[in-house]
Amino acid sequence: MGRLSFSTTESARLLLFTVFGVLALSVVLAEQEGENLSGLSNNPDKAIFAVRENGTTCLMVEFAVKFLVPYDVLALNGIDLITEQASFTLPRGAEIQGKCGSTESEIHISWKNNAYTIRIYFSKEFREKGIEVWKISKVQFVYDTSETSHFINAYNPGKHTASTHRLSALVTPAGRSFVCTAQQTLTLISSDHQKGITVSMYDIQIQPFDIASDFMFSEPYKCITDQRERLEETLPLVLGLILALIIVITLTVYHFHLKLTANQPQLPRDRSMYKNM
Repeated sequence: MGRLSFSTTESARLLLFTVFGVLALSVVLAEQEGENLSGLSNNPDKAIFAVRENGTTCLMVEFAVKFLVPYDVLALNGIDLITEQASFTLPRGAEIQGKCGSTESEIHISWKNNAYTIRIYFSKEFREKGIEVWKISKVQFVYDTSETSHFINAYNPGKHTASTHRLSALVTPAGRSFVCTAQQTLTLISSDHQKGITVSMYDIQIQPFDIASDFMFSEPYKCITDQRERLEETLPLVLGLILALIIVITLTVYHFHLKLTANQPQLPRDRSMYKNM
């Protein structure tokens, strides 16, 4: 009887381990993988990254990114600290990781043996009138001031993390990709004495949700800056066409006026001549 009880307990444990094994396998099978597609761009400053789940693209970003990072160096007197600025761009050969979800997604981009990592977090939400949108909800940037290609003679070098606070950027209708040529600038606050890190993105096309076709962005949603610049470019042309049309109409009316007055009989100006008529 005790042996039967022991066998039943072992069977239950075996079944439990099997269930957990199947769940773990399903997680592995559904694991997302990152792909670097930057070689497809003719722009040497632009990077293209994709996150795929089960062989299907679930997140894509295409942009150029510039970083401006302040850091401390020791002054010549060996006592005071001076703030320098490190300026560098996101390299095309970076490594990618990411996660896709129905309402939350993220992409992690690392380079220089993880000396630098930028993490971009996306979320979906409903706005007024039930309109569903997606946005960038958070950006983190991890950097190591002991990496000497950008940080020269940094004082007390080490890793720091800079983050945004209550971010709501690049708000875009759900099912569409955000497109913007103009520069979009974010300010992050660093753990290095609360220094302000500037992250500037331009030539952007991003879509973190609802990608219908593999490696293909959905319908673009242009940023307000691009729309304004396009209006400024077309407005002089429109005004020029309106002015030309006004000139043509004026000349046409004047031409018809001359023809009408030329066909009318000329009356004598001397009133004495009316007596003989």
